Amino acid sequence: MKILMVLTSHDRLGNTGRKTGFWLEEFAAPYYAFKDAGAEITLASPKGGEPPLDPKSAEPDFQTDDTRRFEADAAAKAALAATARLDTVSHEAFDAVFYPGGHGPLWDLAEDRRSIALIEGTIAADKPVTLVCHAPGVLRHAQGTDGKPLVQGRNVTGFTNTEEEAVGLTAVVPFLVEDELKRNGGLFSKVADWQPYVVADGLLITGQNPASSAPAARALIEKLAARA
Repeated sequence: MKILMVLTSHDRLGNTGRKTGFWLEEFAAPYYAFKDAGAEITLASPKGGEPPLDPKSAEPDFQTDDTRRFEADAAAKAALAATARLDTVSHEAFDAVFYPGGHGPLWDLAEDRRSIALIEGTIAADKPVTLVCHAPGVLRHAQGTDGKPLVQGRNVTGFTNTEEEAVGLTAVVPFLVEDELKRNGGLFSKVADWQPYVVADGLLITGQNPASSAPAARALIEKLAARA
């Protein structure tokens, strides 16, 4: 089982002067779910090297067993510090692709042609793609083989408008994940803010928020196991 995890390289939260990047729990929880399942994990990002961590996600209130495990894991930290450039990887080498969230992906991965092609190529090759929290927003330009939006007619979820409002960034982000998925014809559903929620529709698996990261990873592992 070979899984590619794609992280953001974007570190600026709009014009606020604040830093952003990937959300630690959304990387650490899936990373260890995959590792413990025996997967071979490759990490990539648009610029390669160490992707920016949203500093807020490292605060004590947002720590979990998985984030603490990561902080004590020298090998995992070394792997994260040396992600491959996105233009050097191809879906052909992997069984699945996983996108952690954080606000960063809304600026770079959502518009990155290599990321869009990776998603489209993975789905076209009959392999699953999983995205959590803000990461479903990177589907905004992805199309199916029919030329229609990839999410059109598919059941999806992602970071909700009310969750974005709760963190005070509705006017800062380039677009709202929930609105964008709906605009592209996605059949968007959600549960109460901050509760775990995962939607699987064929090869596409989406999770609503940070709490959905581990469940989304488990859903991907189960899908791969069922296809083995």
